[in-house]
Amino acid sequence: MRVAIVGASGAVGQEILNILAERNFPLDDLVLFGSERSAGKKYNFKGKEYEVKLLQHNDDFKDVDIVFTSAGAGISKEYVETITKFGAVMIDNSSAFRMDKDVPLVVPEINAEDALNCPRGVIANPNCTTIMMVVVLNPIEKLSHIKKVHVSSYQSASGAGATAMKELEQQYKEMVEDGKVSTINKFPHQLAYNVIPQIDKMMENDYTKEEMKMYEETRKIMHSDIRTSATCVRVSSLRSHSESVWFETKEQISVEQIREALKNAPGVTLVDDPQNYVYPMPLESAGKDNIFVGRVRKDLADDNGNTLWLTGDQIRKGAALNAIQIGEYLIKSGNIK
Repeated sequence: MRVAIVGASGAVGQEILNILAERNFPLDDLVLFGSERSAGKKYNFKGKEYEVKLLQHNDDFKDVDIVFTSAGAGISKEYVETITKFGAVMIDNSSAFRMDKDVPLVVPEINAEDALNCPRGVIANPNCTTIMMVVVLNPIEKLSHIKKVHVSSYQSASGAGATAMKELEQQYKEMVEDGKVSTINKFPHQLAYNVIPQIDKMMENDYTKEEMKMYEETRKIMHSDIRTSATCVRVSSLRSHSESVWFETKEQISVEQIREALKNAPGVTLVDDPQNYVYPMPLESAGKDNIFVGRVRKDLADDNGNTLWLTGDQIRKGAALNAIQIGEYLIKSGNIK
């Protein structure tokens, strides 16, 4: 089993390395790829040192079985043929192919079997906020069909990558030392001591691209006509995203039914004792695999509605872990040997 990581030096690439080791992923050889800036860097994996190779259009992917790509949509589109031409399966963490009809969009807790039908050799990893939401919605969907969702996200700096996390730390440092922020590169505005109600570019309908991803990807993953209206907000925390989710089901379901379903759901941890002020927070979900859920309650404005709060590590389940779980499923199913 030969595994490659494209974008090995980025935040998600580094997390993929960590999780491969944590989960003892069944690989015999590892190949790391990066840009000119990261080529030559060395990383330790399970006691062995690996050097990042420059990503090029050559035969480097010959004899590679699985390739985890996390270097942006542009790189994924440019290198997809180079990566897959010898038979490697490309598990892509960018938005490049998510809505292509011949590319499965997979969250293993929900639609793992979709990964077995990938005619182009490409499997797409969904958007982080979508992954977190559907992992929680899926057990509820089994109680009663979810017709529509309203969601507001509270997304940390980690969603914009390692350099964005450093920028937020730098902004706080500048505020303390100089009383003003002078470093604004990764975000459209100052993030320190602020929230920005925009993630990704604005679309013609005045929703952002991030918000439209949640609408489109949720339907594809859940094989559903569910409608999602999202407002995605960047907040000044370093790691882990949170979401406030309102959902309307076809039939009325109780809070007790929802809690019971979430308690037994894969990839979910219920943290819900509101009378004792127990609920999940991003500080607690950072570095964890599961999506944490609390504040489950009846919607006062909709008889068939309920609402909940969730938080999860965007770099882990929102990106690296989900991709690795797809790879594990392919191996377990015998699709990759």
